[in-house]
Amino acid sequence: MVMTVERLARFGDAWRRKDLDALMDFMTEDCEFRASVGTEPGTTFRGHDQVRMGFALMMAFDEGYESRPGGTAFISGDQGATQWSYVRTDEAGTVHEVHGCDLFRFEGDRIRVKDAYRKVDADITNSRSLPAPPSGA
Repeated sequence: MVMTVERLARFGDAWRRKDLDALMDFMTEDCEFRASVGTEPGTTFRGHDQVRMGFALMMAFDEGYESRPGGTAFISGDQGATQWSYVRTDEAGTVHEVHGCDLFRFEGDRIRVKDAYRKVDADITNSRSLPAPPSGA
């Protein structure tokens, strides 16, 4: 048995439903979740119990955002990737969008590692440490 794009899409559907039991059915016993938020940077959770807790914490962190299906997904051997996005509208009517991707390692048709990355909504031009312009510019 091998991971397929269709099976990986079912994992994404379980994430959007916040169905922890279904999510954990996709994971190996010695799984690892590398969250996109934390102090490492990110936070790493290892083993079934910790990964379940990490998934719950990440869902709580993203509370108020609507998870959007779709984006690119691919599998190559025992590795794969998916793109994702979340959207929310604040009280002032401003739409906030978060884009990210997950890199996966598989064992058969189960997920061994879920390594998440996200684009952060911040103004990089408003920095105290902007580099000097190139000479001649």
